[in-house]
Amino acid sequence: MRNSFLIFFLSLWLTSCGFSSKENIDVSVIEAEFLVSRFDIDFYNTTARTLKEIKKKYPLFFPENVPDSIWISKLNDKDERTLFLETQKVFPNFTEEKIQLTKLFKHIKYYNSNFTSPTVVTLLSNIDYESKVIYTKELLLISLDVYLGSHHFFYENFPKYIKQNYHKKHIIVDVANEIIKRQIPVSIDRTFLGKMIAAGKKLYMLDLYLPKVTDGEKIGYEAKKLKWIQLNESQVWKYFIENKLLYSTDTKLNKRFIDDAPFSKFYRSEDNLSPGRIGTWFGWQIVRSFMKHNDVSLQRLLKTDTEEIFKKSKYKPKK
Repeated sequence: MRNSFLIFFLSLWLTSCGFSSKENIDVSVIEAEFLVSRFDIDFYNTTARTLKEIKKKYPLFFPENVPDSIWISKLNDKDERTLFLETQKVFPNFTEEKIQLTKLFKHIKYYNSNFTSPTVVTLLSNIDYESKVIYTKELLLISLDVYLGSHHFFYENFPKYIKQNYHKKHIIVDVANEIIKRQIPVSIDRTFLGKMIAAGKKLYMLDLYLPKVTDGEKIGYEAKKLKWIQLNESQVWKYFIENKLLYSTDTKLNKRFIDDAPFSKFYRSEDNLSPGRIGTWFGWQIVRSFMKHNDVSLQRLLKTDTEEIFKKSKYKPKK
């Protein structure tokens, strides 16, 4: 009897963590070597005398039509120096992040044998939150000044739902998301359900690429928001069904349930308790359920259309 209870609670724990044998893979033998260049450190430690060397090392960041005087002025700017010094407090080195990136690249290569690890370059972008991470096949640019911690004074005028993910643990999620954008086909399904499942595919890829990262971190929800949707899953799903939203092509549903927002909009007094992008969360659960009940590869999943995924998912909201 004691063993039965132990097995029951273990299975319950694995389920709550989103654990799956498909995600529990060994990548120890996969190689993922790459270089990390700290452009932020190299540039802000440059002088007028050594600028030529830095320009030679990082030609991508120095357009030929920009005179050296612009770069010297930037180096001597008080605000720029403050930005650099504050970033150095959080990122004096990049050791921990490189370990995380190595694991990520190994997982990606496990599912995509043609993937090659890009050269990683850290930099400062004057808090350009729309370009936190830029990825090409050969290069990965990471703006460290957008990851100094959600309570940093640089972000005091930013909305809470945006700056809550401006911390160093979220770098790996943003990197994975940028790589996923280049690997997943663009969905042409304009229905609300289609948009949910398209977003759910991306989040499921995070499950595979980042198996040790929490669900809250992957979707970018703070703990109380994640708890809310877990407790209200069946009620929200009922709302979608009763209002016939699944096959609606109304673009207003994007702002209400798909796009970044402080909360989702049901037009009820308790809306502010809900997390934003709630439709993407449901798409995630549908795709997870589909993969649980169907033995298909990641590549097959990405090619499977909305209707097939939905019907074969056997998705039922938790009560």
